[in-house]
Amino acid sequence: MGRHARPADQMFRSSFFLLASTVTTAGLSFLFWVVVARFYPPEQVGLATSLISATSLLSYLSMFGLNSTLIRFPAEGRARNGQITQSTALVLLVSCVAAGIYLLGLPWYGHKLLFVRDHAHLAALFVLSCACASLNLLVKSVFISARMAQYNVLSDGILQGLAKLAAPVALVGFGAAGILGSAGIGYAVAGAAALLLLRRRLGFRFDFRTRGTRLREQLRFSVASYVSSLINLAPVLVTPLIVLQKLGAPEAGYYFVAFQIAALLNSVSTAVGEAVFAEVSSDPSRFGELLRRSAKIIAAVQVPAVAVVAAGSGLLLLVFGGGYTAAASGLLTVLAVAALAVALNTWACFGLKLAQRMKQLITANAVLACTTIGLALWWAPHGLVWVGCAWGIGNLAAGLFATVALLRGRPSAPRPPEPDPDPGPGWSPVDTLQLRAVRLPGPTAEAPPSAAASPAERYRP
Repeated sequence: MGRHARPADQMFRSSFFLLASTVTTAGLSFLFWVVVARFYPPEQVGLATSLISATSLLSYLSMFGLNSTLIRFPAEGRARNGQITQSTALVLLVSCVAAGIYLLGLPWYGHKLLFVRDHAHLAALFVLSCACASLNLLVKSVFISARMAQYNVLSDGILQGLAKLAAPVALVGFGAAGILGSAGIGYAVAGAAALLLLRRRLGFRFDFRTRGTRLREQLRFSVASYVSSLINLAPVLVTPLIVLQKLGAPEAGYYFVAFQIAALLNSVSTAVGEAVFAEVSSDPSRFGELLRRSAKIIAAVQVPAVAVVAAGSGLLLLVFGGGYTAAASGLLTVLAVAALAVALNTWACFGLKLAQRMKQLITANAVLACTTIGLALWWAPHGLVWVGCAWGIGNLAAGLFATVALLRGRPSAPRPPEPDPDPGPGWSPVDTLQLRAVRLPGPTAEAPPSAAASPAERYRP
């Protein structure tokens, strides 16, 4: 790649690294669950998967929409430090509170998990895991905004996966808590590494000053993104609980393993969508072009991948043991086919978010949640395959709604970036390069896109 990458090339590059991060995370997670399945009985795996699913969901919900705001509306100059600092503090606080509320509510929706709440050290482990997972997610958004997604491969992918993989055998004596602890160790290592990279590569320093952070100005967007994420992730939390309560702990373990494999397919559309989100946030004039290009990329990668996983579901599950193949191969086939519906829904929802059509985005996610959870409650007694069908139908219904809403509307014009109101004495453009998330200039006669500085130059300390 040359010194100055074209916007389309940058989208491919960002998509590649985001997908590489997801594939690395999923691949090492796959090995993690292979080890867990070999050393832990299905009952303990089922309990732990419900807790880890809750941890993942709570960490996403704790973002409060700030992960999207940091990409869509980055602050200028050293106000970016304040924007990231305040976002981090709020996310950590919300994650701890959310984890506490989840534990308090276990008697109503997860009485089989009450052993976590009844032991203080397990409750503390659960809360800490949620906080570390939230921190990792937020910093990941900063790297996406800086178009340095390669650092997510290192922290969120390699370091987290290896740390998590090394723990389950040593903690086997702790049962389901050992599995949860292994995941928590991975989150902690990834979060610490991400902060170190943020400091070293982007010159980040903690700064609690509020001027110029743009967080108040974009509060409506943050809240709408948060509500959308809350509704979108509800099926991810509720469906495993439905399986656990309706079918039992072993079936919950089978469901979780199959869903994790299918999640690798779903990561294709998510990675491409996040790359488009960062690129269009920098250059809104390329909205239509990049959205169409992203649809072609998703289709080219996802269709053959779905065919491979659907045809080889039994072989993939055989790695976990014969019991998983017999119990979950049909479910994995259904979830693989459903990845096409997930791709449609993900692509259209990223388009709605970029267009700042937040009401339609929230409605689409409501369709997903209501359809998936409703059908899962209705069909769960018939077996895991029917639960997978509920997931696919929910995503298809939401994707069709979001696509129609996107095609019928036009993207709203984004607000121009605001200058740093208090650059401080002696503050120069060189100092600003310590941490800057500026927008790439649009095509003009004076500064064509090919003459723009590369993302690495914009963010170099």
